[in-house]
Amino acid sequence: MTMALATPVGIKKPALAALGMLALATGALESVVTPTLPLLQRELDMSPAEGALLSIMLLITGALITPVAGKFGDRYGGKKVLIRLMAVVAVGGTVSSLAPNLPVLLLGQVLQGAMVGALPLSFIVVRKHLPAGDSKVAIGVVSGLFVGGGMAGTLSAGPVAEGLSRHWMFALPTLAVIASTVLVYRLMPADPPGRSDDAGVDWPGLALLSGMLITLMLGLALAPDLGSQPVLLVAVLVLLAGFVAGWTAVERRAAAPMVDLAMLTRPGMWKSCVLTFVICIGTSVAVYLVPQLFAVSEDAYGFGASATETGFFLLPGAVAASLAGPLSGIGARRFGSRAVVTAGIVMMACALVALALVHTQIWHLIIGKMLVALANGLCVTAMVSSTATSVDEGDTGIATSLILVTRVIGYAVGVQVSGAILTAGTPSGSDTPAESSFVTGFVMAGVVTALSLLVVRSMGKREKHTA
Repeated sequence: MTMALATPVGIKKPALAALGMLALATGALESVVTPTLPLLQRELDMSPAEGALLSIMLLITGALITPVAGKFGDRYGGKKVLIRLMAVVAVGGTVSSLAPNLPVLLLGQVLQGAMVGALPLSFIVVRKHLPAGDSKVAIGVVSGLFVGGGMAGTLSAGPVAEGLSRHWMFALPTLAVIASTVLVYRLMPADPPGRSDDAGVDWPGLALLSGMLITLMLGLALAPDLGSQPVLLVAVLVLLAGFVAGWTAVERRAAAPMVDLAMLTRPGMWKSCVLTFVICIGTSVAVYLVPQLFAVSEDAYGFGASATETGFFLLPGAVAASLAGPLSGIGARRFGSRAVVTAGIVMMACALVALALVHTQIWHLIIGKMLVALANGLCVTAMVSSTATSVDEGDTGIATSLILVTRVIGYAVGVQVSGAILTAGTPSGSDTPAESSFVTGFVMAGVVTALSLLVVRSMGKREKHTA
């Protein structure tokens, strides 16, 4: 399916194609861990909680880098910052491909996390080169291609890891990232810098945000043990509260805050962030639990699927997610973001509850995961495109980065909670979690997702959209 986008003088279709190729490559590199997580847990002797930590380490870095990338992109130009960010991603992919153990692999994932910042930078470039109506569709297409790359990574990671080695499943998409970055550098015209200021970088705000996110993630990773250690639980909560209070105070006083709290308090902005957070919790629970359920032995209640088989089982969901981006962009332009988000939330909540009730056949999981992926793509893309085109052009990067950071945090929280539920539900001396732990995870995610409809109801009914 081709999309006819207006291309003003200064940007050509090969340049947009190069940007799309980069989205495909980064999506592929981001997605290789999910279908091979059971394999990596076996080869590197990881517990379910350690596996959950590995699956979100990339996202933790992404949450830290994204606001910086958005801020710098607004200030210095999206293309300029994007190229430098991709150099870090290439190094991270190389480290992951050569990693002999879990600590080195975690380091590679930390560096790869810079790729999350590529999306707001791509949106800056698109916004500056296309009119608002076409920008919504173009942002949907870029988002869809990123998810399409995830489809390619999901499908190929298992066969590559089992046919060659786990090292090659990182190396191949890293080479694609390097090649597509070169094309973007050569073909994409530089976008003009935005408004400049002399306030410099808000390093204290970034440091406090980093501490806040790391404390939150470590607290979630240690959740199964914190219940039996109340002193440690209180210490983690106090430390987290301290980081939150300090970060809020610093951002309010900063001349050029890393995250603009004034922007975050706008009704449209904070509601989009809340919805993104909740929706991504629901999505991440399915993303983490479904492959684990595929891998459970047939002697128990699972299917004993290999990494290759798991990749094929997840393929329909990846296809649905890749189509959701363009469909959401078109739907938001025609019907408004609220209608698209409402439809996505209802679809996701129903799919998660259905997975809790019925998961005895492989096709149950395939259909459920496909509906969750489609719903997530519809909702998040609608909110990102709406946010990107509703703020001043000079704020595109930081505004979309707020949504994407919230997406990352929601995903990380959902994965860590899912890992903690499985760890707590694994009997002593066994490697297989109780089936009830999967049911608990799906039900929890479905209920939380459904509650987000309360936020949607408070959104304005009338939106500016074009037929």
